[in-house]
Amino acid sequence: MAKIAVVTDSVATIPADLVKKYNIYVAPVHIIWDKVDYRDGVDLQTGEFYTRLRKSKTLPTTSSAIQGEFIQIFEALQGKVDGIVTLALTGALGAAYNSALNAKELVKGVPVEVIDTHTAFMAQGFGVIAAAKVAAAGGSISDVTKAAEKVIPNTHVFWAMDTLEYLRKGGRVSLPQAILASWLQVKPITGLNKDGKVEPLARVRTRAKVMDKLLDLMDERISGNTPLHVSVLHGDASEEAEKLEQKVNAKYKPVELIRSEISPVIGTHTGPGTLGLAFYNE
Repeated sequence: MAKIAVVTDSVATIPADLVKKYNIYVAPVHIIWDKVDYRDGVDLQTGEFYTRLRKSKTLPTTSSAIQGEFIQIFEALQGKVDGIVTLALTGALGAAYNSALNAKELVKGVPVEVIDTHTAFMAQGFGVIAAAKVAAAGGSISDVTKAAEKVIPNTHVFWAMDTLEYLRKGGRVSLPQAILASWLQVKPITGLNKDGKVEPLARVRTRAKVMDKLLDLMDERISGNTPLHVSVLHGDASEEAEKLEQKVNAKYKPVELIRSEISPVIGTHTGPGTLGLAFYNE
């Protein structure tokens, strides 16, 4: 049996217990805040990030240019595994994919496959877990890669922000001013398309309608009656996440239901109170 390692970046936001269970290696992306560089999930945990974000007068910046982190992981695995499969944040949103490609070229002692997942959050995480399950069963580097590539195109992810204010402050909103002004008054729902780019999906007037709209969007994208895997995403909104979990469980009876916190790298732009869904049908 082959021994294949599965690597990803911290934007996948796979819960720690699953990272440990499937022996997944995670390269942390970076948050720079008041001139201090933090590694996502290492030097800065999600809970303390949102607590600080709510009070801070300054916004952090983020960097997924993590070639050094990937090199460190690849080098540590040389001589211990037969190959490495790396699943990275969509190249449309950051530099993690190119960072992994560069690291692959610099570390020659072990075969490495690098996949642009064209997604993020637990939509990326589901591809990682699928790959890790095949790796744990002794699959070859080709088997592990194919497992990820089978799941990734079928994943969907979208989220409702409590406000566009953090996107506006961070300069990440490119909507015309007239549209932006109207969107600032509502709860915008955005998602990632199949190219891994952010696209607006819907607007709701009140926070109370967010969950129902998220479920409506999910209804439109679920395919057939095959087993369903779901992750409820949240940015410092655990009580609402629990309620959304209950609604998802009652309505769809998924074979897997994971709660995942939105990492600081994404939360910097979406802000606290964000609530979303990632899912796929087998």
